[in-house]
Amino acid sequence: MVGPGPPGTTGPDRLIDSAASRAATEIDCAPTEIDCAPTEIDCAPTEIDCAPTEIGRAPTGLPTAHLTDTCRCHAGRVPDLAVATDSIADRFTRWCEMVVARLPLGLDRVVPPTFLGFALINSFTFGVDLVLLTMFHGWWNWPVPVSITLAYICAFGLAFVLNRTFNFHSHAPVGRQAALYLVIVVINYLAFILGIGSGLTALGFEYHVARLLAGACEAIYMYSAMRWIVFRNTTSAA
Repeated sequence: MVGPGPPGTTGPDRLIDSAASRAATEIDCAPTEIDCAPTEIDCAPTEIDCAPTEIGRAPTGLPTAHLTDTCRCHAGRVPDLAVATDSIADRFTRWCEMVVARLPLGLDRVVPPTFLGFALINSFTFGVDLVLLTMFHGWWNWPVPVSITLAYICAFGLAFVLNRTFNFHSHAPVGRQAALYLVIVVINYLAFILGIGSGLTALGFEYHVARLLAGACEAIYMYSAMRWIVFRNTTSAA
């Protein structure tokens, strides 16, 4: 029920006044909705500022190994060649240690893993030596001393790089090691390669047989020189 209105007003007049009051109340609330609109507009720059973060990134699903590591979001996408090489060298050493550990008759306490690594690496480079020797002397008929010398230089240069990287894991300055290695190689060349190899060939041995006999002598000499002279700091640290 509607209570009595002000004096002099009738019932219909009171209803008209109530409707007008409610309309004025709704009109007063309209600016509240309009004032809220700038709040939504002010938030838009926040989304725009985030866009540059996505620009420096590679498209999803594409390979990223070729990308240059130029910003923080690319960190770890370019493989480090040095780390990859070290991991291969570490696996080679662990394999040598595993094989030596299984040697019977107590040989695991006598044979160092570096000796097995040296035997594997130098067997490979010795094969390179024989292939080059066959090419130089057997195919091209170069003189035996010249053929032996050229094959020797190539094979022992390769042996130095492989032993330094995979067998002895040396990170010392290469200049001093290369100088020591050069002196050792010259001694080995004069004593075992030319001395024994050419000498046995002159005595009538087939040049491959002469090279094999000389190689057996030089293997013991070269391993001892590498372990205790060229790479002695690495060996003692290990």
